[in-house]
Amino acid sequence: MKSFYLIFLLILATAIAACGDPSENNAVSPDAAPELVGNEQVQGRGANKDNWWDALPRPEWSAFEKVEQSEDWFEVYRVDDDIYAIYEPGQFEEVISFLIIGEDFALMFDTGLGIGNIRIVVDQLTDLDVVVLNSHTHYDHIGGNHLFDTIYGTDLEYTRRRALGSLPEAVADFLQEGWVWKPFPQGFSKSAYRSRAFTISKIVGEGDQIDIGGRVLEILHTPGHAPDSICLIDRENRILFTGDSFYLAPLYTHIPGGSFADYASTAARLSGLAGSIDRALTSHNVPVVDGRYMTALGQAFADIQSGNANDYTISDGLREYQFDGFSVIVKEQQ
Repeated sequence: MKSFYLIFLLILATAIAACGDPSENNAVSPDAAPELVGNEQVQGRGANKDNWWDALPRPEWSAFEKVEQSEDWFEVYRVDDDIYAIYEPGQFEEVISFLIIGEDFALMFDTGLGIGNIRIVVDQLTDLDVVVLNSHTHYDHIGGNHLFDTIYGTDLEYTRRRALGSLPEAVADFLQEGWVWKPFPQGFSKSAYRSRAFTISKIVGEGDQIDIGGRVLEILHTPGHAPDSICLIDRENRILFTGDSFYLAPLYTHIPGGSFADYASTAARLSGLAGSIDRALTSHNVPVVDGRYMTALGQAFADIQSGNANDYTISDGLREYQFDGFSVIVKEQQ
């Protein structure tokens, strides 16, 4: 059975690698000798993922106040005035959802994996009405959407299709050996796990401003990781919520729906915002990074496009370019 599972993962990695194209100008010197990296537990997600949980707890979280709540699957931290990071360290994605509390209502930027009940956590943090807005509609960011009444979303076919939910087999691999180290919550059914359908209450998009009372959040359409990827910028407080457009880990341009060309444009745009922000709040692994990383992001993609990025490894048939604190995964050229 284990051999069958590994074969299946190799097939899946090959299918993933067939989707999305990096720029035609990202060739490196034929004399380069890239390191070949094996990874049996998690395929198609970069190097050094075996026993990924050995890196936990990540020291960056110790800078923030941990908030007590009742759901063991989650950890909650106060990362800024009226901003809570709701963290799921038990599964490989280490996804982070953000609850941003205003004077009039609260905005939930993503709802996590759907393994634990994130609504219970949110209700322990605020009595205000809550609006959900997803950074994008991958499974690990929409898992709790169905628990909320008001959901804002983009007017894209990709978003509408994913709002219909999924069958269990579409997400079953993400609960397998190597993906989860923590016990599932009581009552959770692994076999029934799926992305549940949700209804979009209001269409939003590029340039729209959401005033939650005392804080205005502006939507930036930032495709590349996914067609419907967005960031939120709080210009007054100089904060950027990056979703999956940036975090301190491998950045995915190669997965279905991803686009290297779109991601490069997004990286250039976010680089241009570096002088307007102090901090970026990211949706995986660690919650807050210095705003200067946006400059590094833009430079990384520019270097890949120009052929100046030569520090890379080959993992699962994919090319992973290494930069300071993060990497970028692209399709290996055929």
